[in-house]
Amino acid sequence: QASQEELKAAYRRLCMLYHPDKHRDPELKSQAEQLFNLVHQAYEVLSDPQTRAIYDIYGRRGLEMEGWEVVERKRTPAEIREEFERLQREREERRLQQRTNPKGTISVGIDATDLFDRYDEEYEDVPGSSFPQIEINKMHISQSIEAPLTSTDTAILSGNLSTQNGNGGGSINIALRRVTSAKGWGELEFGAGDLQGPLFGLKIFRNLTPRCFISTNCALQFSSRGVRPGLTTVLARNLDKNTMGYLQWRWGIQSAMNTSIVRDTKNSHFTMALQLGIPHSFMMVSYQHKFQDEDQTRVKGSLKAGFFGTIVEYGAERKISRHSVLGATVSVGVPQGVSLKIKLNRASQTYFFPVHLTDQLLPSAVFYATVGPLVIYFAMHRLIIKPYLRAQKERELEKQRESTASDVLQKKQEAEAAVRLMQESVRRIIEAEEARMGLIVVNAWYGKFVNDNSRKNEKVKVIDVTVPLQCLVKDSKLILTEASKAGLPGFYDPCVGEEKSLKVLYQFRGVLHQVMSADNEALRIPKQ
Repeated sequence: QASQEELKAAYRRLCMLYHPDKHRDPELKSQAEQLFNLVHQAYEVLSDPQTRAIYDIYGRRGLEMEGWEVVERKRTPAEIREEFERLQREREERRLQQRTNPKGTISVGIDATDLFDRYDEEYEDVPGSSFPQIEINKMHISQSIEAPLTSTDTAILSGNLSTQNGNGGGSINIALRRVTSAKGWGELEFGAGDLQGPLFGLKIFRNLTPRCFISTNCALQFSSRGVRPGLTTVLARNLDKNTMGYLQWRWGIQSAMNTSIVRDTKNSHFTMALQLGIPHSFMMVSYQHKFQDEDQTRVKGSLKAGFFGTIVEYGAERKISRHSVLGATVSVGVPQGVSLKIKLNRASQTYFFPVHLTDQLLPSAVFYATVGPLVIYFAMHRLIIKPYLRAQKERELEKQRESTASDVLQKKQEAEAAVRLMQESVRRIIEAEEARMGLIVVNAWYGKFVNDNSRKNEKVKVIDVTVPLQCLVKDSKLILTEASKAGLPGFYDPCVGEEKSLKVLYQFRGVLHQVMSADNEALRIPKQ
């Protein structure tokens, strides 16, 4: 947001500080030349409206982007942004053939009803009958990958295998999707399986207005019984910024009409749906609360009632690593009984384990389905997950330190050189501030502070920045903007990848004050 006048004033100030002619010592003169050149390069970028617009939007990577040499001068920031995005698109298209988007699901159904629905008289003469029998009674595996053909065409290959109680089958599908415009796309699908005949399908998506879209899916399923057509149409509309309304009509196998309202905000997700159909009609209400914590914890509950019975579900999910989310849901229904569903999302792969506990409504089954996963999760989190993540973070930090070691060393040398060059200016600033009872920085530290007892084993990593901060004092004021303080003159990053703060002990009007500021937090002292 700085004006050209502010940039010129800052440039003149740093030029006076780092000008080689102001230093007679050969070593200081050499260091001053290097810093003077860096300041000049920065001013060249920021004083030109075009290069400044590029830097403001994209930083250094924007200035280093190939292709700017062909961009005409005297363009507006909006045109420069558009040109940059065009260059990025061209680079992405060159890497298009190397990209796929794999998605997969593995579901393993477990029958554990023997834990709660045992009848002892049936097991009297059976060897090993004292142990409950837990069986895997069904499995499902599906996988899909995308192969971009051009910037608008994509081929999708998918397949699935299912088995239940020893019987099963599979199918394979290939789809060709074309993005026809910014408002829509179309997709042709062909499939075949060992249990059913060929499948031909057509999907169309279209934005009718900025707030409304429609999608249609037509399918023809060939089998020994003849051709079974199917049609599904969905009309959706934004009711407000966070709410969507859906109308769905499905004709063919399991014909139905469905209407639903979905409200999704930063803290919650609410869904209400009503379906009238053959063979199932139902009403469903679900609510999910999103906690704004580091682990992205979510707690959810739902009620579903229809011709098939009534089901109540409740559960939670939590992020256990950067790419993994673990969730558990307890399902209690009539006549379905009690089930526990465990789900693990790892990147684009989903692992699902539905465990059927009992066909009856037993309080003991509900209790163990609720408490058991919680006890196991907290034990694993404390004994396995937390130590693993801590070790992983340390390895990543160590790797980051190694990769940036030479750069950090250079920044450190530049900062130390800048501090030596600032000494004379700081002495004059302190004399002027003392004369007017103004702002004097007594001590200042920047880096990682350990104030929490739980982190007392961690090492404090700070550097003394008293001189650089005093050099920034002007008219008894120190103003720092919202940006990492590691980029200030005389500063460098003492702990790459870790949380940093700035701690300042200063004197104003003869009274001592102390302030602590986060790395990217704006700071203005003295406080008003």
